Amino acid sequence: MQKPQQPIEFALKETSPKIGAGAVTSDKLSCTYDLVEQMQYLYVRVVKAKDLPGKDITGTCDPYVEVKLGNYKGVTKHFEKKSNPEWNHVFAFSKERIQASVLEVVLKDHDVVLDDFMGRIMFELNDIPKRVPPDSPLAPQWYRLEDRKGDKVKGELMLAVWMGTQADEAFPDAWHSDAATVGPEGVALIRSKVYLSPKLWYVRVNVIEAQDLVPSDKTRYPEVFVKAILGNQALRTRTSQIKGINPMWNEDLLFVVAEPFEEHLILTVEDRVGSNKDEILGKCVIPLHNIQRRLDHKPVNTRWFNLEKHMIVEGEQKKETKFASRIHLRLCLDGGYHVLDESTHYSSDLRPTAKQLWKSSIGILELGVISAHGLMPMKTKDGRGTTDAFCVAKYGQKWVRTRTIVDSFMPKWNEQYIWEVFDPCTVLTIGVFDNGHIHGGGKDSRIGKVRIRLSTLETDRVYTHSYPLLVLHHPSGVKKMGEIQLAVRFSCSSLINMLHIYSHPLLPKMHYIHPLSVIQLDSLRHQATQIVSMRLNRAEPPLRKEVVEYMLDVDSHMWSMRRSKANFFRIMGVLSGLIAVGKWFDSICHWKNPLTTVLIHILFIILVLYPELILPTIFLYLFLIGIWNYRWRARHPPHMDTRLSHADAVHPDELDEEFDTFPTSKPADTVRMRYDRLRSIAGRVQTVVGDMATQGERFQSLLSWRDPRATTLFVTFCFIAAIVLYVTPFQVIALLTGLYVLRHPRFRHKLPSVPLNFFRRLPARSDSML
Repeated sequence: MQKPQQPIEFALKETSPKIGAGAVTSDKLSCTYDLVEQMQYLYVRVVKAKDLPGKDITGTCDPYVEVKLGNYKGVTKHFEKKSNPEWNHVFAFSKERIQASVLEVVLKDHDVVLDDFMGRIMFELNDIPKRVPPDSPLAPQWYRLEDRKGDKVKGELMLAVWMGTQADEAFPDAWHSDAATVGPEGVALIRSKVYLSPKLWYVRVNVIEAQDLVPSDKTRYPEVFVKAILGNQALRTRTSQIKGINPMWNEDLLFVVAEPFEEHLILTVEDRVGSNKDEILGKCVIPLHNIQRRLDHKPVNTRWFNLEKHMIVEGEQKKETKFASRIHLRLCLDGGYHVLDESTHYSSDLRPTAKQLWKSSIGILELGVISAHGLMPMKTKDGRGTTDAFCVAKYGQKWVRTRTIVDSFMPKWNEQYIWEVFDPCTVLTIGVFDNGHIHGGGKDSRIGKVRIRLSTLETDRVYTHSYPLLVLHHPSGVKKMGEIQLAVRFSCSSLINMLHIYSHPLLPKMHYIHPLSVIQLDSLRHQATQIVSMRLNRAEPPLRKEVVEYMLDVDSHMWSMRRSKANFFRIMGVLSGLIAVGKWFDSICHWKNPLTTVLIHILFIILVLYPELILPTIFLYLFLIGIWNYRWRARHPPHMDTRLSHADAVHPDELDEEFDTFPTSKPADTVRMRYDRLRSIAGRVQTVVGDMATQGERFQSLLSWRDPRATTLFVTFCFIAAIVLYVTPFQVIALLTGLYVLRHPRFRHKLPSVPLNFFRRLPARSDSML
């Protein structure tokens, strides 16, 4: 079936950026920083000053340095009353934007009314040296200050000035001329940064039993359950079937926790004394660092923990430990699982928590975030649209964030990052965002996202493409927010190891030996994403919650009519091949092309006479199809497809429903209309499921004697068939059956066949349904 093409503006475009990869060059940069375009910068490192003259009445000064280059001006912080200040501050001026020929470094004294000029140093741009890593950094030198006439004055300034590229070690922490409009407090929010996801563990709490509980009401049997709290996660066991003071549960509770362990596990044994009233019979607090770490499925030792009772006496909480109530637990940190914190369809890491179980890496993934163009204005500033764009890339436990390019619809980042790869069947996710925190406390807005599956990449090939940034907006539908230009290379260290990975299970062994239920996995994934977003939000600069949740596809499991339609048509696309084969076989049976039918007859007779050729023929045919399809293999990575997603023709109301909150915030009439629509769709699904059940029950009734005449006929037929098949060679049976199926249309009837008529008459349990 021919796949419908999506509009050309939403398609992937191959690009040819001026990057070092593949180029023959003597530049040292080309081998280490070769997936991005080189950007030239003028670096000024202001280290310190000495012997500065006093300027105010007290004979001291409040010095700071101003670095000026044409219209751009960078300023260090000022020190109160200090004649030997130290700044160690780096300024980076983009060569593209340099219009001046002279760099001016001015030392000033901070004053309430007007800052005093203390001296300056001038540099001709033509005389500034070039530096390319891995050359060692340029050593700063002392320069004597000069007045405006060029005469030497008191005081010296230690500086280093050089021309370099974004590969320079000083680049990430430098003040950039691109961000001249950002205040000193905002500079930290626009820097590039590498983050690491916290190490996540599953905590398994096996609640076995409790002993010697002391309920306050001795006249009734207690209905006891255990509640476990870890951070903001709370779970409870079912009520014990043994109603007494020694209840039993033997129930597993699973939590997600991140290193370093900050919270304690709190267990309370509670008695349901009324409809909404629970009485605490005992409590214990267990530090997580005392819990045993388990790497496989072998059970850990059980332990008894004393339960303490907290009683409130005249408003004060008192601890009572006179009795010996206790609880029997089996606790462990399960290191053999992979803690899922992203959607299973887009996982970037499948390794277990415990490092001892990690296999060696199979290669490296390199990403060059080059530039974006055609970005849409994301906010309004001074009456005009503006965008402060940055990128976030996530693979495995490592997140990277590029610097923010302030006020640009065509930002150039040219930053390169590298990851170790442990499994090729993983996905790299790149998101583009607008920084909403530079000029106040807004939110980081999503501009778009790109996913690249490593298994679709050829090894050691550099892919340079411009990816459309597509976002679904309400109520306008799918919208192109711009394009991002990326360079990607997946290098493999051992082809044998990588091919061997394809024979391994996708997830660690524990997921198959002790599988977790779908409901458990869904709940644990939600907890894991909350923990990851909370931890990354505490970093500096913070990776905000809205960014992390968009990258981890937190809302991908929510109901969407559009996604449901898209998935239905995906199933139809998969089945279309089988349907096409069925139609072709039907045309063969009806002799639409007599020559083809005759050839099929000959092939069929050969396979019946020589059955040992059947499997080799099938596999040879699959081999030839694979070789034939090699000519049309994909030359570029897959990308977001608006047609496949049914995003290009989505109904506004379906879009409104997809963007609705959970629980809903819509008026009652809208909810009623959507509920009725869902009921009508569910009614059709219900009918299909019922029809499938009917066919299955008809098969069961062949031998169940529900219809005694039908079962008699079928049993008699089976007995005769057994005798005939025993005395007749199998090849004769196969030959006669095949010739009957392929018979000419003049020997066919339009009425259904006898076996089909018989099957349709069999009883099903549908007549017992209310």
